[in-house]
Order: sequence, then structure tokens, then C-alpha cells
Amino acid sequence: MLIKISIRPPTGWFSSVALLGAIALSSSVTAHAQAMRHPGAFDSASQFAGIAQAVRQNRQPWAASFARLRTNSHDSPGYQPRPVEVLVRGTAPNHPAENYATLFNDAAAAYALALDWRITGDTQRAARAAAILNAWAGTLKVVTGTSDKYLASGIYGYQLAVAAETLRDFPGWQPRDREEFARMLLTVFAPMNDDFLAHHNGAAIDHYWANWDLANVASLMAIGVFTNRRDLYEHGRDYYLHGPGNGAIQHAAWKTYPGGLAQWQESGRDQGHSLLGIGLAGTICEIAWQQGDDLFGAYDNRLLAAARYVARYNLGGDVPYTPYTNSDVAQPVISNNGRGEVRPIWSLLVAHYVQLKHLAAPELVQAAAQAGPDGGGGDYGPNSGGFDQLGYGTLTFTMP
Repeated sequence: MLIKISIRPPTGWFSSVALLGAIALSSSVTAHAQAMRHPGAFDSASQFAGIAQAVRQNRQPWAASFARLRTNSHDSPGYQPRPVEVLVRGTAPNHPAENYATLFNDAAAAYALALDWRITGDTQRAARAAAILNAWAGTLKVVTGTSDKYLASGIYGYQLAVAAETLRDFPGWQPRDREEFARMLLTVFAPMNDDFLAHHNGAAIDHYWANWDLANVASLMAIGVFTNRRDLYEHGRDYYLHGPGNGAIQHAAWKTYPGGLAQWQESGRDQGHSLLGIGLAGTICEIAWQQGDDLFGAYDNRLLAAARYVARYNLGGDVPYTPYTNSDVAQPVISNNGRGEVRPIWSLLVAHYVQLKHLAAPELVQAAAQAGPDGGGGDYGPNSGGFDQLGYGTLTFTMP
């Protein structure tokens, strides 16, 4: 049964945040007695079973989607991880050189291999996924760089946790290795997620774009699920509903219009980051849905309204636009920079809002159809933007 989430802002927001810095250092996967649902990131055990059956029966679109997974070079049982002790994102004078591409490639591989195992039972691929996660757990000590380090803590934190949750039932991943991986998530990533949401790198609360908050919210929630830390999961969930920053859904989708559209906070910036934000919000809502919380429906399906807005504009349609200003920028017109860019974000939203809830969202359906079966990391470019989503959503979210 899904839990109806209250959207009343909590009292003493930052007092609860302050406590998280201390408790986030716990390394026990079994800490905090009220355990999460497992597997409970993107799919349940029964959903994985349904997907596997559809692929075996060569049903579409699952068969074509699985074929695309198999053509991705990251889904290789011979994939070799490249862990580093100090991960760096962001360039600046006197900073060490960036090396974060090693992690976004390895996270993509861990997820692809774990997903393949869930569908086919290929233990060789599962063992390789475990080897990748173990390599990072035993090596990574710190994430650093410019303020971009908080993008790394968010995006790669959630991706690693989702990959681990997908793999968690593999008998060949030893309990001590899962514990070590949980320890790494809780000591390297979760404290950074918490710190960014609490302090925003010392900047004004409206300085950072929505995707920065959303990435760190997604990471806290995914880490909370894998490590059975309901406190972390709920902190991220509650921030999405009524946090003070731009990643809270009422700030991210800040302007509503008649006809079921809502303007996205980054629309006047560029379309690549608008698509990233919609994809991250969808990820957050899906994790919550797997845990019994309905964030998709928050504020009268506000995410649906924003997704339709972004999809319509990127399909070449017209949308209303209200000039956007904050303490940093003034954006009098919507940006066409990156307009029409393809990212694997629409299948998740179509599955929930159209297939499950039977709501009208023609823009989402058209965007998903135009994109075809979703690929994964590297299928949308070799740089970080091509790895911002784990992908394969047509395979994992389309309802049989």
C-alpha cells in the first residue's frame, strides 16, 4: 500500500539536517531498524521477473531494449574498473586534474552488468559488477574539486547505490563486500549530499540550479535504500517535497499554466540541464514509489506538468514562458540551446503517468517514441552528459 505523503513543510528543517552529519558516518547496512524494501531502487523482484520473461519471449519493446543493453560496451564480462583514491570533478588553478570520467564509466558498467544479471541470470556478468563495486569500495577515499564536486557526489552517489541495489541479491557478492561498499557510500557520498543540501557551498539558497539539489536528493534516497538508512531516504524525500532550495519540486517546477504545463527552473538556461533535471526528478519519484511513497502525484502531479512542458518545447512545440530571475541571473526568454537533445528519461515518466495512472501526456509519449529504446551510459555522448542517466528505461520501466 502506498503512503500518502504530507506536503506540509516541517518545522526546524535545518535542525534535523544538522543531525545527519553525525549519523551519516554509520557503516552498518542494517543500521536503523525499519528496513527498506529490497530490491527497491528502480524495480521490485516481481518486476524484474516480468521483464526477464518478456525478454525470453522476444516481446517488444523489451527484446529490442535488451538488445541495446547488450550492444553497450559497458555490459561486458571483461570490463575492467579504474578506481581512484581521490576523485576530482571541476577544473581550477592549483587543483588536481579531473579524473571523474573513470567513475561515471564504471558506475555505468556496474549497473548494466547487474541489470543484465537480473534479466538473464548471467553470473559472470554479476561477478564483474561486484568486482567493480568492490574495487571502488576498497579504493575511493574522497571526492573533491571545485563546487562541481557536489555534482559528482550527487550523480555518482545515486548511480552507485542503484547499481548496488540492483545487484544486492547476487549470492556471489559476499556480505563483507556489501558492508564495505555501504561504508564507502555512507562516509564518502552521503555526508557530501547532506552538506550541500544544508549549506549549498556557502551560496545563497537560490544560487544553484535545480539539478544540483536533485542529484544530491537522489543520492541520499538511493543510499538510504541500499544501506537500510530510512533517515537518509526520508531526508531526501522530504527535501524534494518542501526543501528550501531549487530542487524542491515547487521551486523546480515553479510556474504553472492552464492546460497542465509547468515551467522548469532551468528552461531559460538551456535544454540539456532542463532534461537532466526532469530525469533526476523522475529517478527520485521512482525510488520513492518502490518504497511505498507517491512523489509522482505531489502538488497535483507537478512533475508531470513540468515534464510535459520540457518535452513539448524539445519536440519543437511552443510553450508559455515567464521571465525568470533569482539572486544570480535574469532570463527574459526561454533558451533554445540544446533544444531537441535526446536523453533516456521519458520511458520512466510514460510508464507511471500514462500506463499506470492513465493520465494524458501526449508530449511524453511522443518524446519516448521518437527516442526509441533507451540506451545507457555512453550511448548519448562520451562526456559526462552522456552518462548522467543510468538509462535502459524502456527495458526497466515499460509495463508488461
